Amino acid sequence: MGMIFKLVAAAAVCLVALAITAPALAQQRFITVASTTSTEQSGLFGYLLPVFEKKTGIRVRVVAVGTGQALDIGRRGDADVVFVHARPLEEKFVAEGFGVRRFEVMYNDFVLIGPRADAAKVRDTRDIAAALAAIKSAQAPFVSRGDKSGTHFAELALWKAAGIDIVKDKGLWYRDTGQGMGPALNSAAAMNAYILSDRATWLSFRNRAGLVIAVEGDSRLFNQYGIMLVNPQKHPSVKRELGQQFIDWVISPEGQKSIAAYRIGGEQLFFPNYRR
Repeated sequence: MGMIFKLVAAAAVCLVALAITAPALAQQRFITVASTTSTEQSGLFGYLLPVFEKKTGIRVRVVAVGTGQALDIGRRGDADVVFVHARPLEEKFVAEGFGVRRFEVMYNDFVLIGPRADAAKVRDTRDIAAALAAIKSAQAPFVSRGDKSGTHFAELALWKAAGIDIVKDKGLWYRDTGQGMGPALNSAAAMNAYILSDRATWLSFRNRAGLVIAVEGDSRLFNQYGIMLVNPQKHPSVKRELGQQFIDWVISPEGQKSIAAYRIGGEQLFFPNYRR
């Protein structure tokens, strides 16, 4: 009887151990993706991630911040994958050894949003540099994200293309908000101001008030997205295999088709463009 009791006790201990470790192992089947606010606030991740999670059993935790902050999270090793939209910053991230390889995933474009009254008289022009120069000349209210995001990075480059040193020349008409795209659009709606937005977030934004698209179609408004695995040689905690599975799926025919299928009001928000 003593031997039988010991065997039963040992089996019970094993079952308890399995009951404890099984959920722990299941919880390890997740990755953290540091990404730009536009992929989250546009609803893209809400559409894509359930498809990926159902196929692989890997859960994805998204940290949605500006591109600069997302890359900083990757530099600290606090994410497994970075999915952002500022190519020069992404290439620097890889060149410094923080990212393994950059893959182009999809694109859309930026649009200049403005009040219907259009105090700067820029509506329907396709020259973004001329439009920004007109906004400055009119001292018309302009809201900047001011958060080192991909959109903020693009905005600064466009002011430069207009021949304006915005850091030096901005006045009370120029409002740095330090906000993500959705909150910055809310600020622009409240102030009846101009703002640069990615098209996807604008299409999903409902609090438009008197705002409309003022400028679109300039080739300088092209907006490319890239994805990178954080380098596990820099940060051994990075979940290399799981992270790479996510990247491989995003650039696979299935992932690219899923990106193309995401629409709001029948309008496609992102255009897949991975090329081997």
